[in-house]
Amino acid sequence: MSKHLLELNELKTHFQTERGRVTAIDGISLYVDTGEVLAVVGESGCGKSVTAQSILRLFEEGGITTYEGEIAFEGENLLDMSMSKMRRIRGNDISMIFQDPLSSLNPVYTIGNQIVESLVLHQKLSKEKAYEKAIEMLKLTGIPAPEKRVHEYPHELSGGMRQRVMIAMALACQPKLLIADEPTTALDVTIQAQILDLMIELKEEFNMGVMFITHDLGVVAQYCTRVVVMYLGEVVEEAEVTQLFSSPQHPYTKGLMKSIPQLEGDRTKKLHIVEGTVPSLEDVPVGCRFAARCSYADDKCLAERPILESCATNQKVRCWHYRKITEKEGRFNGATNA
Repeated sequence: MSKHLLELNELKTHFQTERGRVTAIDGISLYVDTGEVLAVVGESGCGKSVTAQSILRLFEEGGITTYEGEIAFEGENLLDMSMSKMRRIRGNDISMIFQDPLSSLNPVYTIGNQIVESLVLHQKLSKEKAYEKAIEMLKLTGIPAPEKRVHEYPHELSGGMRQRVMIAMALACQPKLLIADEPTTALDVTIQAQILDLMIELKEEFNMGVMFITHDLGVVAQYCTRVVVMYLGEVVEEAEVTQLFSSPQHPYTKGLMKSIPQLEGDRTKKLHIVEGTVPSLEDVPVGCRFAARCSYADDKCLAERPILESCATNQKVRCWHYRKITEKEGRFNGATNA
């Protein structure tokens, strides 16, 4: 039995497309413990959102999507569960906040109706008690006049308030695990900070584990405890936050760190860019998936896929030459102000 709240073991997610089968997630292993915030970072197309949605088995199955490996939640493999049992877990034990609240909320129902639905379904509350709970959750997330807002429709609220509604909906049943998929992407900086502070406060109050998907390393440094770096469907580095920022090992992670704008020093210096783009799932490289964009790649990198190996206590990296790169570059200093 897994000692972690959530543990993925060699998870693979395959999609059947018009051009054949592609593997969007290829052997992901990670874990989330109760009370911690795990960050999952990487560029668009690296598989972060697919990993999150795979955990809840949100993709249509039966020939279109197939899974391999294990998704252990409280020691029980979610991939072995019937869909009726999965529906009892979604929104109850595991909740998810999506990127865009406007497209995630149903425009023809009031926000109260949408929060009440999960409370009636999972908590077996009466409609009257569920509305009381919905108002309580809206108040907890800082929405003013919740007794009024509960009867309003999504289009009547601002972007920040809609995201607060999504948080209220996700936490209404007091889940054990919250998956937040870039929940502040569409918000301005001030509202982003408010929403992130709110999520951490509620994490402490409900003693949840949080899987936080983001591309913002500044947010990772401030709010998260551990980090998993993904690239083209696989984990390329894993470490505690302080470790990752002081001593990143993978060339891709180093490139991401150097891309963070610095608050001090020469501001006329051009921002670092990781050259190239993430390859298509239909054209996955045979060897290291980052090799085409890496200045250290050699014939071995192009021919053999590296394994994810321990390089320090609580730190893992998937790179053939990380030791040589670290020796050549010395101590990393590209993200001191993150």
